[in-house]
Amino acid sequence: MTAVAAAGLPTARHDLGILGGRGPLCEQLALALTRPPHRLAPTADPAAAGAAADPLADDDLQAALYALYELHHGGLDGVAGGWEVEPSLLAVRRRLEATFEGWLHEQVPLDPVAPVDVGAALWELTRQPAGPSLSRWALDHGDLGHARELAVHRSAYQLKEADPHTFAMLHVAGGALEAMTTIQFDEYGEGRDRDRHARLFADSLAGLGLDPTYGAYLPLIPAVTLATGNLFSLLSLHRRLRGAVVGHLAGFEMNSVVPMRRYSAWHGALGFGADVRRFYDVHVVADESHQHIAADELAASFALDEPQLAAWVPWGARVLSVVEARFAGRVLDAWQAGRSSLRAPLTPMR
Repeated sequence: MTAVAAAGLPTARHDLGILGGRGPLCEQLALALTRPPHRLAPTADPAAAGAAADPLADDDLQAALYALYELHHGGLDGVAGGWEVEPSLLAVRRRLEATFEGWLHEQVPLDPVAPVDVGAALWELTRQPAGPSLSRWALDHGDLGHARELAVHRSAYQLKEADPHTFAMLHVAGGALEAMTTIQFDEYGEGRDRDRHARLFADSLAGLGLDPTYGAYLPLIPAVTLATGNLFSLLSLHRRLRGAVVGHLAGFEMNSVVPMRRYSAWHGALGFGADVRRFYDVHVVADESHQHIAADELAASFALDEPQLAAWVPWGARVLSVVEARFAGRVLDAWQAGRSSLRAPLTPMR
């Protein structure tokens, strides 16, 4: 058992450091959030924040949005409670979300689908290549440095794995809620803290010689990675997007078995044991079952219960693929060019 597993996850270190060096909006938010909740001046919401040409590559937008979402999760050290419901701050968040969501709709049209065909549509999407395979490249070419960088990228979400989708449980009912509860129960270790998937990822980080503290590496994580986590929160927090978050969760569960198996094999080839590989091995087993629950029970039940939202289910799965493909492409471009995929290189493992 690792020290992390024995002592519990370390104290959160999500703080305003994520906003440093990102851009003018982040700078203004960092200054405002050190004070008690108050109405933000208009200068805290520059016009540029709503007009990003490429939201997935915009560090200012994605870091600001991630920080604002974090106020609804574990909070930010040094930020007073109450900011998450301050109307002027919510207005900033809404404009950032509108830019992000608008880009998603430009990339992925909302195509009609019959409610009875939603499950089949999701299975069809799994057979369509979404972009470059990061797991395949890692298994064939990845070294220790790549493994550590990938873990840092994924830490932004994996250390709070399942939490955003838990918000979505408030927005579904009937068979969809039953299926989502089944999936989430597994994600949280079936009630055993030591088996929570977030804890298993913390163990993996520690085994790789990395800091397993929640939020420790956020300043190093680029916009395109933060966007993968922001997509979870965007779809989960808004009831109007409940069809999309059902598709997002289904897409996540239906496309993870093969990559997780490759990542486990990769870390084994690098000489790592169960402390690092268990996170991946658990997902191979769990998601083999979850993919069928997600498509045939969660998504199918939701579409039949709310047929007017059926088209949103495959849309949620497709936007997940688009955002993940951009992430994978950015990381692979850097690695194939022989440079770090992070905002600054990691220190070598001792």
